[in-house]
Amino acid sequence: MAERQAAVAAELAKLRDAYRARLPREIAELADLAAELDGAAEPREGLADLEQRLHKLAGSGGTFGLNALSRQAHELETTAQAWLAADFATVGLAQRRAFAAAVAALAGTLAQGESTPGAMGSGGADSAAPADAARHVRIWLVEDDASLGETLVRLLGQFGYEVRLYQRVDAVEADVRREQPDILIMDVMFTDEGINATEALMLRPAFQAMDCPILFISAHGDFQSRVRAARLGAEGFMLKPLDVPMLVDRIERTLDERFAAPYRVLIVDDDVELARHFSLVLSAAGMETALVSEPAAAIDTVAAFHPELVLMDMHMPGCSGPELAMVIRHHNEWIGLPIVYLSAEKDRDKQLQAMSRGADDFLTKPISDAHLVAAVRVRATRSRQLADLMSKDSLTGLLKHARIKETIAIELARARRNNQPLSVAMLDIDHFKSVNDTYGHASGDRVIKALAHLLKQRLRKADGIGRYGGEEFVVILPECDQETAQRVLDDIRARFAALRYQHEDREFASTFSVGIACTLQLPAANGDELLIAADAALYAAKHGGRNQVRVAGGSTGASLG
Repeated sequence: MAERQAAVAAELAKLRDAYRARLPREIAELADLAAELDGAAEPREGLADLEQRLHKLAGSGGTFGLNALSRQAHELETTAQAWLAADFATVGLAQRRAFAAAVAALAGTLAQGESTPGAMGSGGADSAAPADAARHVRIWLVEDDASLGETLVRLLGQFGYEVRLYQRVDAVEADVRREQPDILIMDVMFTDEGINATEALMLRPAFQAMDCPILFISAHGDFQSRVRAARLGAEGFMLKPLDVPMLVDRIERTLDERFAAPYRVLIVDDDVELARHFSLVLSAAGMETALVSEPAAAIDTVAAFHPELVLMDMHMPGCSGPELAMVIRHHNEWIGLPIVYLSAEKDRDKQLQAMSRGADDFLTKPISDAHLVAAVRVRATRSRQLADLMSKDSLTGLLKHARIKETIAIELARARRNNQPLSVAMLDIDHFKSVNDTYGHASGDRVIKALAHLLKQRLRKADGIGRYGGEEFVVILPECDQETAQRVLDDIRARFAALRYQHEDREFASTFSVGIACTLQLPAANGDELLIAADAALYAAKHGGRNQVRVAGGSTGASLG
């Protein structure tokens, strides 16, 4: 069996080496294609070719372990798709040249291998435009009620989504043959065309070939339509009149599941070739792996890599698996880290004895690739869910109170090391008790979740967002001065005020107030003092009329909207 596994590992390595050997030439060809966009008057054909080849590279890179290359190719593919869907004449020369430079930079990503950071926009924060790195989500909305469609486009746009509206099924069917959105939202009944969308998606080849989440909306929730939606694998079926914040909540949950970050798995095994085989198999399944062949190196690797699961051999020279598991458990921060033995030990008693010493499960070698991937994915999913429950608020998915203070301390130390500004803001929903008393606590929860989604959409991945308690939130903005923080949060304030919530036959709106403190104005402040200053500014905003932004020691940042 060991020989078979070694042969498989050699074959995978051979394929990988052949793949990497031809990549420099392929990337050079991509760079030439991208450079031709500079002076092209009508480059759609070349851009379409480039988009297809980037798509292929994004898919194959991760399969052969080049996850950084894969991520960067995917972001470039997304940019090309957006340009193909729009009028290319609106794409400026500077944008074309920046895009061509990014394509050429793929060669550097390949040369640096897995240590290469992610794609464009994943590095340091840009204090001039903190919202620019928010997740860019493309939604196709298919709705024959023009008024409702335009209203939904506007409201979903407040959350930062790019929404394309279709009023006919045949129109979206034509487009779906050459591109796809991140999510499709579709009405069920189209009276003018005489089409039931759940039937059309089941019968028409173009829709059958789609690989994106689908949400249905309808004026009627009849059982057969819901069954057809379920057979199509629809992520949701929502009734009109639509509660847009509730729709956004469903969109976010769907996208979070679909575009979740890769699971991180640490493999500890003194059999280097076998460990590489496991690593290749898990990488091909979209996971990130780190390998340790010497048990003594495991602790430093856990600290640096932050795995969500450890796959560990039971018998290793110098330190057995159970001994290493106990060493890991000596660290309080890793008590909950799942440890799974992956060993050729078949004695059930010895397996149980080993598990009693700090491990959670036991997998027996030899193990099929499919079994390995399934077993790791199930356990890593549970690990991530547990970690989220411990560190994130259950209603909003934002950081909990204690983690907020930890994050401020970490970002403050980083800001001082790098001589960069740090802004901290406190937000509080205005008259929230009145919302609960008038419309009920379920409606109040929808308002809280709507603000949480809006903050996640409009802020950067590098920003910290937490629910401080009740209807109060904290936002941590690294490399962001007071003026930029004020501008960005005032934009979010205006977008939030424009949202409407449905309660039975009534509609209502909500607002929030903001207080901001920045290290440039308070250079000696610690984390607690920044929070106190932001809270004082929030207090001034509340007493100044609410629905506005104030800065510590400053004046009103925005009047009533």
